[in-house]
Amino acid sequence: MGYYIKMPKIIKELTGRYVFCNVPNVHEKTIYLTFDDGPTENITQWILEKLNHYDIKATFFCIGKNVKELPNIYQKILDNNHATGNHTNNHLNGFKTPFKLYHENIKEAEQVIKSSLFRPPYGRIKPTYSYRIRKEYSIILWSLLSMDYKQNLNTQKSLDLLTKNLEPGSIIVFHDSLKAENNMKIMLPQFIEYALKNDFKFEILKHEIFNPN
Repeated sequence: MGYYIKMPKIIKELTGRYVFCNVPNVHEKTIYLTFDDGPTENITQWILEKLNHYDIKATFFCIGKNVKELPNIYQKILDNNHATGNHTNNHLNGFKTPFKLYHENIKEAEQVIKSSLFRPPYGRIKPTYSYRIRKEYSIILWSLLSMDYKQNLNTQKSLDLLTKNLEPGSIIVFHDSLKAENNMKIMLPQFIEYALKNDFKFEILKHEIFNPN
């Protein structure tokens, strides 16, 4: 099994220069924990309880359809002072979807996700798309991918790679989805405890971080 915990350079080049894979100009030990694909019944609540237990904040890139189905859970994310981002309304693949449909799907999700942060599902977005979308959103990929969605994942190996490559400005992805639930519940507490023990500080992502002017 291949492990692509750290964002490959070729992916950064293919997605274009208007996409961020880490937070620039971070000098302190600040990192950014994110979750994709929620909200999901029970799983998102479990994550919120864990984050509250460790007294840390995170950013949730949500699917519009899921927010519409579970508005109370989405509101809990906001009530706990976490950030949210747009992950399209139907988890569309930016390599396979015509731009008009892709953009319309993002705007549909925006009806319930009031955020200027956008993460393309699968991390797939054409440079021509990113050029146009970045006029409305900060497009955020990641530095480190937990791969918690993979079946038969060696969670210890993945966790070791996550912690080995962790550095100031890292954007880390876990998933609040059924597919990732088992692996995520094993890895997330251990990852958080490692980061806190090593004096990393968790912060939420904000549009102004990527657009200081």
